[in-house]
Amino acid sequence: MNQPAVSPTLDTLFQRTLMRQPHATALLDPLNKFRVTGHEPRRMSYAEADTAIEALSAFFVESGLPANSVIAIQLPNTVEFVLTVLAAHRAGLVVAVLPLLWRHAELTAALNRTAARAIVTMSTVDGVSYADLAMHAAAEAFSIRHVCGFGTNLPEGMASLDDVQARPPGTARAVIQDGRKAAMISFDVTAEGFRPVPRPHFSLIAGGLAMSLEADIRQGATVMAAFTPMSFAGLASSLAVWLLCGGTLALHHPFENDVLEQQINAHECDVLIAPAQFAQRLGDSELAARMPSLRNVIGLWRAPEQVSASEAWIAPHAPFTDVYLFGEAGLFGARRGEDGMPVPVMPGPHGAPREQSGSSIAGEILLTPKGTLGLRGPMVPIAAYAPPPPPVGDTLIAQPPRDYVDTGYAARLDRPSGAICITAPPSGIMAVGGYRFLSNDLQEWARRLGQGALLTALPDRLSRHRLAGRAQDNARAREALSELGLNPLMVEAFRDRSGPV
Repeated sequence: MNQPAVSPTLDTLFQRTLMRQPHATALLDPLNKFRVTGHEPRRMSYAEADTAIEALSAFFVESGLPANSVIAIQLPNTVEFVLTVLAAHRAGLVVAVLPLLWRHAELTAALNRTAARAIVTMSTVDGVSYADLAMHAAAEAFSIRHVCGFGTNLPEGMASLDDVQARPPGTARAVIQDGRKAAMISFDVTAEGFRPVPRPHFSLIAGGLAMSLEADIRQGATVMAAFTPMSFAGLASSLAVWLLCGGTLALHHPFENDVLEQQINAHECDVLIAPAQFAQRLGDSELAARMPSLRNVIGLWRAPEQVSASEAWIAPHAPFTDVYLFGEAGLFGARRGEDGMPVPVMPGPHGAPREQSGSSIAGEILLTPKGTLGLRGPMVPIAAYAPPPPPVGDTLIAQPPRDYVDTGYAARLDRPSGAICITAPPSGIMAVGGYRFLSNDLQEWARRLGQGALLTALPDRLSRHRLAGRAQDNARAREALSELGLNPLMVEAFRDRSGPV
């Protein structure tokens, strides 16, 4: 009897490398981890990482978390994040990633929308008590049964995962490894509002393949991931790319320029994956002398309409790959040519790598009838973005289901070349500090400031927009945003008028 083909999961990819080279270095913590979390940096081999994953997975099983239930994770870019995600998958759980800068109200909404059974966080991140934030959000989420944390001085009632890793692994659960099973839930903000976006393992792996093949990342590479992992792009660019190349994943909690350069040189990193504007700031004529080990730079554009106007990349020893991000809908990449300028992106199917004939199709780019950019392909969760059904009685003939996701980004075709030109972000949405908000939310925040106060979103090359107010309004801004349940990290940013939020 022929066995049906089963696509791999993230844990399958990890165990393949584990069997081949158990003592090779797998994970490297940020050098400044002690400042960020109070933990000393860790260096783990595949065998050591597997032991920690086994212990965490056993704890999740012994805690009574049913297979296919949701576990929410709000962690910084450290090895604890990677270990927790892989442990959850090994226990047959679905991971919901919660951005660090979310408000209390958004945390609660996400936990309730996904019916999460548990939440995992860090005791403190950059001086902010995330353990307290998790406990307060869990108190308002009926489905939460377990609150777990890494670090010291955890609140009463929160399970210590540091203690779990220190003891031998316990109960294991047999889980069918099938890439078609749900792996993660991320969250997007569209014109219709806040929505969870579920994805299977193969979708995450497809996103990682689209990047690694387009950038030509070699097997066994040391990858420096300096992009916040709390999104589809963040997981695909760090976890998936690392597991596909079977090398070493070095992590950087964004952003400290000197620490990042020190990490790249200390670990002899081959690949840097970071927000595109940040990566381009590093790309001057001295890059080869400052970071000689780099062979690939992947820049992730949260604002893809800015790619065409970006500056030329002038570091030929480390070619630059533009990765266009469209919220949680999907992505595509295009490696720059010898002149260092962005290459034209044509509509239709695109392979990975893009210019190689006969390469596997990574996805398809199209223009919708509304003049916006649409995506389809293995990484695009079409069902999550399905338009609402028409009111009953509007038509007697059922409309065919849409087979693409409308990203909402305004786009057109360039007449001379036929290439896609992305001209504007979705209307009604503002990106602040890399997070998307409805424009109406900004108006509500401004209204809370009171008469005569100023709160506005100003253009910013790194984060696309930043919130700024007059110096005398900063105290009122912090107070008003706290009333709305805004995360303290975002409120504290108002102390520096020029700092991005």
